[in-house]
Amino acid sequence: MQKIRVEDALDSVLIHDMTQIIPGKVKDARFRKGHIIKKEDIPVLLSMGKEHLFVWDQVSGLIHEDEAAIRLGKSVAGPGISLSEPKEGKVNLITVEDGLLYASEDGILALNSLEHIVLATLHNHTPVKKGQKIAGARVVPLMINELIILSAEDVASDFTEPILQVRPLQPKKVGIVITGSEVYNGRIQDKFGPVLHSKVTEWGSVVIGQSYANDNIEMIKAQINEHIANGAEMILVTGGMSVDPDDVTPTAIKESGAEIVTYGAPVLPGAMFLLAYLGDIPIMGLPGCVMYARTTVFDLVVTRILAGERLMRKDIVKYGHGGLCLECKTCVYPNCSFGK
Repeated sequence: MQKIRVEDALDSVLIHDMTQIIPGKVKDARFRKGHIIKKEDIPVLLSMGKEHLFVWDQVSGLIHEDEAAIRLGKSVAGPGISLSEPKEGKVNLITVEDGLLYASEDGILALNSLEHIVLATLHNHTPVKKGQKIAGARVVPLMINELIILSAEDVASDFTEPILQVRPLQPKKVGIVITGSEVYNGRIQDKFGPVLHSKVTEWGSVVIGQSYANDNIEMIKAQINEHIANGAEMILVTGGMSVDPDDVTPTAIKESGAEIVTYGAPVLPGAMFLLAYLGDIPIMGLPGCVMYARTTVFDLVVTRILAGERLMRKDIVKYGHGGLCLECKTCVYPNCSFGK
């Protein structure tokens, strides 16, 4: 450190907090450790009785924590993310739109493996809202060797995708097929449709048609094809997803010509979930839990599809780790472990 006159301290970096006392009004740190002295600070410091300051000894190759945090944040921030102003060597990464967070676990690990680098984020595939904090980036020392920051920037650039990005949910036209003889014949009221309409609207998509089918393979196939002919870009088929002999929804989806990605998912609730594709059109078979449980495998999968992914069986299988919902009395998803 150096002891220098206040008048000579322009652009110097404080190495300790400096308290300002105004009797009866304030007693608090007026300038924090790491503050860079500006021209307008000099008269304030003199009024505080400070004629000399202890500042960081300027050493070639070292950069201030604020500059380092900004560079670190910029190196990891992809589309849909902005940076806050630095404070005490940290910047927050903020979403600029609603969407789904994509966080590279390998990238985060690689950066945090560098000495003095800190990058803390939300979990991958967390739904986020505009203005939400999704990560914090900082360095440990007040002044850091620029070579470390250069290494961090190189690590981030080695990945084909940004280490952090927010992908907006793309609106789709959705067709719904409600199966089951009890609903088709009017014996019970349809309670599945309203739930799906609400979710589809919440995700920014629109239901262009809803139809009802008996427990009949040909009828279900016909309903799927009719929705597609009418312009549906996603098909949701409810009910008939268990292994009972009269539960024929999986068979009907397969015989529609769709390629089955998975029938079954290591997620509770949602074990009997089905995902298939007919060309580029995703078709999902939804078990009964989607009707009454606040959050299920459906919520985990559909948001990724709306974010532009084409999912494979491996993507579904990986949900086993974190795939157990705790069924809390008040659902706080996504601020919980489910699907993480």
